[in-house]
Amino acid sequence: MAETEKVIFERPASLLPVQTHYCPGCGHGIVHRLVSEAMDKLDIEGKTVGVAPVGCSVMAYDYFGCDMIEAAHGRAPAVATAVKRVLPNNAVFAYQGDGDLASIGMAETIHAATRGENITVIFYNNAIYGMTGGQMAPTTLPQQVTQTSPYGRDVAEAGFPIRVCELLAQLDGVAYLERVSVGNPAQVRKAKRAIRKAFEYQLANRGYTMIEIVGTCPTNWGMTPLEAINWMEDNMLSYYPLGVYRDVVAEGFDTASDAAAARAQAGKKED
Repeated sequence: MAETEKVIFERPASLLPVQTHYCPGCGHGIVHRLVSEAMDKLDIEGKTVGVAPVGCSVMAYDYFGCDMIEAAHGRAPAVATAVKRVLPNNAVFAYQGDGDLASIGMAETIHAATRGENITVIFYNNAIYGMTGGQMAPTTLPQQVTQTSPYGRDVAEAGFPIRVCELLAQLDGVAYLERVSVGNPAQVRKAKRAIRKAFEYQLANRGYTMIEIVGTCPTNWGMTPLEAINWMEDNMLSYYPLGVYRDVVAEGFDTASDAAAARAQAGKKED
């Protein structure tokens, strides 16, 4: 009698069966899968709109099964805001890299967060401009070598790297922020839960949500995939600690607005 095969792992339905353009060892493919698994789990592919701006994820519209919009460099939060306001019952996410989100798009990022736009941002932080050849990014570490910092990032001239989660955690419109990584299976499982939670919060109209993924760029770092993971673990995670930076539900509130009102009231009492 033939044994019955049991499927224990398969491609998510929301992830199209096509070959991607990403370099070997790049974490974008893993993150794409996690976003797709969240859409499948929540059964929202047909009501989801993704926004892909300029960067390594520029062709993400070829990989996700949901509707996708291409945005100008850095403008994904603005485009996502417009889509969400027109289609408030849809799930809307922006998929951005560190150069896109924290450099040319920093204004859009901050203002979407402080307005409490009910969108989800998937933020891949590999401390470098990947698509354009490896220039120094806003998240490049001190003394990290890039194409435009061949002697290492000099903080006296270029300033310090931006910690995006810590920055946005100060804003009242934010409902959920978590920094994760995908360097090993345990980290991937945590990242999967965080991404799904961000979509769940959006669907519950809690406010702005963002998941930052600390990842690698083996090609522009000039490393093998394994070397890149080890370098990330040894260097990036101390500067960009993993963890939850804002969770209004865990704080005892239903929405970011409720949490903000409580903080304002507490401030008046202290005065």
